[in-house]
Amino acid sequence: MNAQDLRSTFKRLFNAEPILVRSPGRINIIGEHTDYNGGFVMPAAIDKAIYVAISKREDDEIHLFSESYQQFDISSIKNLQKSENSWANYILGVADQLKERGYALGGFNFYIDGDVPLGAGLSSSAAVECATGFALDQLFSLEVPKLDIALVAQKAEQTFAGVNCGIMDQFASVFGQKDQAIMLDCRSMQHSYIPLKLDGYKLLLLNTNVKHALADSAYNKRRAQCEQGVAWIKEHYPNVNTLRDVTLEMLEAHVKPKDEEVFKKCSFVVKEIGRLLTAAEQLVNGNLHGLGHLMFETHEGLSKDYEVSCKELDFLVEEVKPLDEVLGARMMGGGFGGCTINIVKEEKIADLIEELSSKYLLQFGLKLDAYIVQTDNGTSLFN
Repeated sequence: MNAQDLRSTFKRLFNAEPILVRSPGRINIIGEHTDYNGGFVMPAAIDKAIYVAISKREDDEIHLFSESYQQFDISSIKNLQKSENSWANYILGVADQLKERGYALGGFNFYIDGDVPLGAGLSSSAAVECATGFALDQLFSLEVPKLDIALVAQKAEQTFAGVNCGIMDQFASVFGQKDQAIMLDCRSMQHSYIPLKLDGYKLLLLNTNVKHALADSAYNKRRAQCEQGVAWIKEHYPNVNTLRDVTLEMLEAHVKPKDEEVFKKCSFVVKEIGRLLTAAEQLVNGNLHGLGHLMFETHEGLSKDYEVSCKELDFLVEEVKPLDEVLGARMMGGGFGGCTINIVKEEKIADLIEELSSKYLLQFGLKLDAYIVQTDNGTSLFN
């Protein structure tokens, strides 16, 4: 994607000079389904992004155009409502949230394109929301703090897109830094950076190209199960507010006797928070093998205990597990499709992709897409 093409397409569509913004997708190294449980996550922004161009209008109308969908969406800033075009709601939801917070917005033209693969679990939606928040901030000189851009984006996804998401995706999109993973405390919103030194290895994403229908409903169900577990423990420990505050012993005593399923789901989260803290130590010490081992453990938990994997994801992880050139692999994101994230020896990547692609095609009749990604900086102006 280059700025010149973005600018000229926008001028052709809207006959105006735009502000350009880039907002990256994200990976999550480890720490899955811990964000909405008050735990830690370890995301990183990547070198695949959403690009938007924006300009003011003389009237109160909002004119959106999506390159992916080849579609216009027209509405009014005065009467913001959900659109029938689902892609538009990620943009309109952000404008709505900024208005809710008292920021003054006018009409605008908006063009969106990008190279974050849709439905791959790389958070294209969060990238769209953060790009929108940042672009509106720049266009109308709102001076929205960086953290608030992430929080507005999260709220937009919950209200207009109807996904009860945690903060990780939007935070990573805004605060990402090249060659760094973010250690984010989802309770306090405090964060620090951990150097991600891969030394001869690269991050390889393997896209199953499936998204099973269960995804959104199962996500909301898992959240409810985690909240139920916390509620039962809170009866005995009033200071407990999230699974972050919970121990396995508490779960054994107060959740397991009531509901085996809720116990399994809560146990996974408590263990995963512990795994992430260990993984952070491994990275600080430059121990990639240690990190890789924990990634395999996480996948096992997501598949068997949290039950958000699927046969395609499990197949890809099982296939690479015995290989010396792969240090770690796991499913990434909400589950039921999307990508596995793998740490692979650089010179072995091409052979691995070729071999896995043919096996995957044979097994499922599906094409396997592969992306080698690098860490990158967060949401910014694009010139």
